[in-house]
Amino acid sequence: MHHRDAQMVVEPVDWESKLARRTAGMKSSIIRELLKLAVQPDLISFAGGLPAPELFPVREIEEACRHILATDAAHVLQYSTTEGHPPLRQWLADTMSRSDLHVEPDNILITNGSQQALDIIGKLFVEPGSCVMTSEPTYVGALQAWNVYEASYVTVPQDDDGILVDLIPALLAKAKKPRLLYVLPNFHNPAGVSIPLERRLRLVEIARKHDLILVEDDPYGELRFEGEEITPLYRLAPERTIYLSTFSKTLAPGLRIGWVTAPKPIIHKFVQAKQGSDLHTSTFGQAVVADVCQRGLLPGHVGKIRSTYHERRDAMLAALGEHWPEGCTWTRPKGGLFLWATVPKGLRTAELLPKAVEKKVAYVPGMVFYPGETGGHNAMRLNFSCAGVAAIQEGIRRLGDVIREAAAEKKVGAAR
Repeated sequence: MHHRDAQMVVEPVDWESKLARRTAGMKSSIIRELLKLAVQPDLISFAGGLPAPELFPVREIEEACRHILATDAAHVLQYSTTEGHPPLRQWLADTMSRSDLHVEPDNILITNGSQQALDIIGKLFVEPGSCVMTSEPTYVGALQAWNVYEASYVTVPQDDDGILVDLIPALLAKAKKPRLLYVLPNFHNPAGVSIPLERRLRLVEIARKHDLILVEDDPYGELRFEGEEITPLYRLAPERTIYLSTFSKTLAPGLRIGWVTAPKPIIHKFVQAKQGSDLHTSTFGQAVVADVCQRGLLPGHVGKIRSTYHERRDAMLAALGEHWPEGCTWTRPKGGLFLWATVPKGLRTAELLPKAVEKKVAYVPGMVFYPGETGGHNAMRLNFSCAGVAAIQEGIRRLGDVIREAAAEKKVGAAR
């Protein structure tokens, strides 16, 4: 008997032809790709939304791990309910409740970061061609989640006080009616701006009149440096708001613990959608977070983060004023991790990026934050949370050189 199999030519599989049509809308996040650059030890990266690793509460997390393994190992290492670890949901419900709104654990679902919540929203609300209304620019991770479900978008311009809500009714009259209005009201990613209370109240009025579901994405709300807390949308319109937040920016992103707060009927659908995805978020990770929170350690830790990020934001603003040429502008965030900067018109930040990387500094080009990359061509997002003050000063100086050289080459803007 001849063994001819060894001589057979095995043709490679054409995987692209086997994929579902919706995968054509998938592409890698430019931010994830840029983060690969951060492994270069001498590169100053303003690209990622990375918290400062030196501020991670390592001792507190280590103590929590030891405690829960010593007292409750059989539970925290076992499968659990999709809704989430009951003590963590109870702590969140108590923390989010106010005299004007009682939040119950059944209003809360624990997710693998708030990014998973965005994906579940896509599963539940977005069909091919269905419409989502966002600000322009908006969070690229939301676009990445919903593009897979073949969303279309209506975008609303914004200013230094966030989304221009009074433009929404006219846009609604022209567009296919959106199901969702997606907003980042506190320290917007990427723009760094926040929506004042008066504009939030108007937003709620419009949402009720036009029967829009509000998706309130709030990963940075605890990271305020200036001013007073502004009432969140979930307290202004609890009947139509899906609120998302996360411990990624206040404890550690590697834990991947986020949550959704919403009316109970839609939480039930979230639970069903999540079951088919991952059964439940890590029981152990949830228990660690719950222990840290229940011991009252979070406020003090968040205070340290605020102080450090405040200093770094101030350093970046000062460096921009010192090193960038005329014709550039930037936002002045009162909290969060990012600011939004523009270079003279005629320059394209996507084209400047390779030149910046040559000078060992990185950022995210503004166009990726627009559906279809239709805007932001002369803008960039800058992260100030992850680099120290000296690195911020040097990185902004290098970017100033890149912009100045490109402006002189193209004869746009004004050098100084």
